[in-house]
Amino acid sequence: MEKKINLIVREIDKNLRVDVFINKKEKNISRTRIKNLILDQRLKLNNKVTVDPSKKISAGDILELIIPQPKKASLKPFKYKLDIIYEDEDLIVLNKPAGIVMHPGAGNLDNTIVNALINYDKNSLSNIGDELRPGIVHRIDKNTSGLVVIAKNNQTHENLSNQFTKHSIKRVYQLLIWGKVRPSKGKVETLISRSSSNRQMMEVSIKKGKKAITNYETVEIFENKNTPTLSLLECNLETGRTHQIRVHINYLGSSIVGDDKYKKKFKKIKNIEKDLEKLLVNLNRQFLHAKTLGFFHPRKKKEMIFSSILPQELEIILKKLRNTNK
Repeated sequence: MEKKINLIVREIDKNLRVDVFINKKEKNISRTRIKNLILDQRLKLNNKVTVDPSKKISAGDILELIIPQPKKASLKPFKYKLDIIYEDEDLIVLNKPAGIVMHPGAGNLDNTIVNALINYDKNSLSNIGDELRPGIVHRIDKNTSGLVVIAKNNQTHENLSNQFTKHSIKRVYQLLIWGKVRPSKGKVETLISRSSSNRQMMEVSIKKGKKAITNYETVEIFENKNTPTLSLLECNLETGRTHQIRVHINYLGSSIVGDDKYKKKFKKIKNIEKDLEKLLVNLNRQFLHAKTLGFFHPRKKKEMIFSSILPQELEIILKKLRNTNK
């Protein structure tokens, strides 16, 4: 059954964006969802449909927001062993391996984390978002591993979405890059938009796009005559834009080991230790791992922080580098 929300703008709220105003009054609905509802022609402003989330409101304006009944997903279950590190009545924290996408999309409707969740428990997933993404609050790339949180009900989904919108979620990634970054520790703050030359890629932009903030720190540098120069970094995200870390590392003049999409051209390495070369050449994913995930639990009313160790295919590379570096 659809739900109607009726609001009247007071003097104190005039000149606010309409999506900001609704989010202010209806704190249980994430701003992202409000924006999508507006774009889907679900908002009437003074009895006229508006599709502009940024539209400024005036005192006395009358708003009616229609929230449709959630759709049930018609997705095939996928028999796949999920690495669940925490679960309660509200949410699941998963350790996602590289090589599997989060949700169905063009060319892959069945073999995804969502399909695996449907197989695990199809009746315990939020359904307020895209019908192809039940439970999905956020994503990590196909060839990235690590921690993601899944919502089992709509109230939890809205609460977690708001935390992501407000950038209060703790997210730390480990990555191995070619070369070194200077300075070795810092903050990258740019706009990120879709690439004008390749719509499947993102890029740093001067005038358009979404604000993206990445804090990075060099943890370890590997450098000797038998290895290429490589650096182990940790990145703490303040925002979560598409391909954010990969784009920002590229912006700093480097690229993540195994990242074919955002790779930089480097000199051919001579005299590299053969076993190490084989490990690097045969790595069929990017060396990027979502190591830490922290959030405020909606029901328990406390902060929860989870950690994940590097998967074996990445840990073995670090071990080899450390042994070669001695």
